Amino acid sequence: MPKRFRLTRHFTVGMTEDGYRRLRKFSQEAGLTEGEALSFLFEHFDSVTNEDNLVARLRLFNSELDARKR
Repeated sequence: MPKRFRLTRHFTVGMTEDGYRRLRKFSQEAGLTEGEALSFLFEHFDSVTNEDNLVARLRLFNSELDARKR
């Protein structure tokens, strides 16, 4: 029997405009709300990411983070 889908956690999140636009686009294409889309992405994180690409992208993001905060 499938698990019941309940959004039980609510939190305030800060996102970049680019990140939020991409989340909205993904959720619309998938027919999900933004919360459902985030739940899907994190529940299936390992299968929807390429570990090598993730590490490289994370390094790049972290290296630019201080400059982006200004």
